[in-house]
Amino acid sequence: MGRSVYRPTAQNTVEDYRDHNTVEHAPSGRHYTMTERDGKFYQRRAQIGFDGKEDNAVETEADFVIGSGNHARTYLHRRSDGKFVELPVSWYAEKGGHWAMSPGYDRADQKDFRRVVPEDCLFCHSAKANEPAAIDCQRCHGPGSAHVTAASSGKATTEIIRRAIVNPARLNRGGQLEVCIQCHLETTSRYVPNAIRRYDRTPFSYRPGQPLGDYAIYFDHGDADRDDRFEIAHAAYRLRKSACFRGSQMTCTTCHDPHQALRGEQAIEHYKAVCLTCHAAAHRAEKLASANCLECHMPKRRAQDAVHVVMTDHYIQRHKPQRDLLAPLEEQLEIDPGNVTLYYPAQLPHTPENELYLAVAQAKDAPGIARLEQAIEKYKPAQPEFYFELGEAYLKAGKNLDAIRWYEQALRRRPGDSAATKQLVVALFATGQVEAAIRVLERSPADAIILTNLGNAYLQQSKLDQAEQTLRQALRLDPDAPEAQNLLGLARLDRGDTKSAETYFREAIRILPELAAAHNNLANLLAGADNYREAEYHFERAIQNDPAYADAHHGYGLLLILMRSYDKAAVELQEAVRLAPDSAEAHSDLGDLLAAQGHTESAREEYARAEAAKRKKQIH
Repeated sequence: MGRSVYRPTAQNTVEDYRDHNTVEHAPSGRHYTMTERDGKFYQRRAQIGFDGKEDNAVETEADFVIGSGNHARTYLHRRSDGKFVELPVSWYAEKGGHWAMSPGYDRADQKDFRRVVPEDCLFCHSAKANEPAAIDCQRCHGPGSAHVTAASSGKATTEIIRRAIVNPARLNRGGQLEVCIQCHLETTSRYVPNAIRRYDRTPFSYRPGQPLGDYAIYFDHGDADRDDRFEIAHAAYRLRKSACFRGSQMTCTTCHDPHQALRGEQAIEHYKAVCLTCHAAAHRAEKLASANCLECHMPKRRAQDAVHVVMTDHYIQRHKPQRDLLAPLEEQLEIDPGNVTLYYPAQLPHTPENELYLAVAQAKDAPGIARLEQAIEKYKPAQPEFYFELGEAYLKAGKNLDAIRWYEQALRRRPGDSAATKQLVVALFATGQVEAAIRVLERSPADAIILTNLGNAYLQQSKLDQAEQTLRQALRLDPDAPEAQNLLGLARLDRGDTKSAETYFREAIRILPELAAAHNNLANLLAGADNYREAEYHFERAIQNDPAYADAHHGYGLLLILMRSYDKAAVELQEAVRLAPDSAEAHSDLGDLLAAQGHTESAREEYARAEAAKRKKQIH
């Protein structure tokens, strides 16, 4: 725990920053290089651009290391706003040590340098939130100031001094376990929620000796008893499945000394001795002399959510599974949780608050959403988070008007709440309520996202001066805000400044290579300048990153007509009208192409659909 997080230095570096320091990530088309320069450590991302040369290069410093390196090391960068982001490449101890994608990044739509690390995640790796520091004594023993004061007073008795600090050994079994599982219990990392921290508790507010259920509630899926998931933070979860655990009074410290980490043969002999305290008669004496109990009963396995990590499975089994537990795995990030159930504590009092938390955990589908709404209307909780979560559930279900209602309810209970404001604006934009979005944004505390959205709203209303002023303010707060760069490009394009517009579009793509809107905008600009080949490249990137992007299919279809690739153009325009059946322009352009190809009847149908779309738009 004393090596849970630290700053990288030449003295604590085990990674290879010189010879084997690159990762090619085919799914996202990115190339990463890890380097050391002047005592600082960096990860650099680049791609191969339209002309075959390196493009979209970004370099970010690794300010902190997460993990001792016994299994892996992951890296954090502190942004100018003080938030931490996880870097996309990690160092893994397997195979003598190598670089590979961080857990959750081995996918085409990975987060690159934009995965913000919330305080709930930092809690298990750091003693502090704003300045990462290794886990210290207080994580297990609680705040030490009263203990130090009593001990140094010269007046306190030994018993008073002892009572001023938590000694986990003096807690009951459940209390001892909770000291460990406050960090070492994760039911899964592959669906939400693994746990819900109670809304009146802050991430770093748990204290040893307190009931863990008063701090957070843990959930699992209904088929957990029948599955064999094995994930990187599964030690406590898997141990709790074991007959040895369920049939005894064992705790984590039965096997592990939290003050000393054993390694190698010393560790094997220690764990073997622990096993034999209960299982001495399990094998013949000659077998026991050479046995390593862990090889058969707690074998090492490859984690399903961190596929470059091999760890000890803490599920104590009678028989070792008859398959290759170390075989390579492909990362599979999301699983269907099925019926979400309470996991820990195993039972909770039937209070309104606990019923609401369970309803939040289950609000992943229509029945779950209805249960949460019914619980909120029945109990009318004061905490805005319940209303916010219902808004989130409706937004994910595509019911934007319902989402707006519940985000507004959350904001009535906590005016100015950043998360509720931003999500409310998303729903307002989705329903075309630009004026309402502006009213919300103009009275909200300004940050880069709020200002970007406000600039977008002004731009939609052709208020170019206000849009540009607001978007430039957003970039002053966050120069790496790709959406603001893209929107400024559109604003400059509206003013006829194609040179500046192109610069902004390219900068947006450099920061966020999968930003489909920026690729589409740049492609349209390039097509207007008769740069057809590069325009084609960016239309294809836009569609690759967002296959449901109707405008990109439409624009690409028009470009293909200019390039005399009529059959491909028809395919793109047909996809455009399928994705956006109310687009009169797309129907009309497809009709023109079909007419030119001699498909008179099909063209007539498309023209009719275009007219119907125009009439529908006039009515609304």
